[in-house]
Amino acid sequence: MKNLSVKKLTLAGVMAALVFVMTYLPKVPVPVTGGYVHLGDGAIFLSTLLLGPLGIPAAAIGSGLSDLLGGYMVYVIPTVVIKGLMALVAWKLWQEGSWLRAVIAFVAAEAVMVLGYFAFEAVLYGAASAWAAVGPNCIQGLAGVIIGLICHAVYPRIKQLAK
Repeated sequence: MKNLSVKKLTLAGVMAALVFVMTYLPKVPVPVTGGYVHLGDGAIFLSTLLLGPLGIPAAAIGSGLSDLLGGYMVYVIPTVVIKGLMALVAWKLWQEGSWLRAVIAFVAAEAVMVLGYFAFEAVLYGAASAWAAVGPNCIQGLAGVIIGLICHAVYPRIKQLAK
């Protein structure tokens, strides 16, 4: 904790808020599981690019708050875990300047999301409902990868703004 500056912690709070907003506002319901599709995964990737490991709690907190305030109580804890793992995978695999590593990082992170929600929903609702949610989760994942790659492309500029 010694190395965390007030500026970096403030940016983590701002990124958690951005993850929350991008998850909470533009959402499309998935009736079969009661979940929803959103653009928050792109903000998760941006937080990991800018914050490194501090992007993990920003991702988990912002996503969990969206479920909490949105009334998706049963999803809060799984979302915190799944989105935190997504950020961890993206942070560990992403490399500045490497398009291949960016694609691998974001696709692997989205695979964690799809598999994580599949496992949770299979236990909660049964395999048929969990399988029905895989398609919408993949669409959400694709949007997250695209937004993540856009963030990767403009990362040098964003990094300068964040300083």
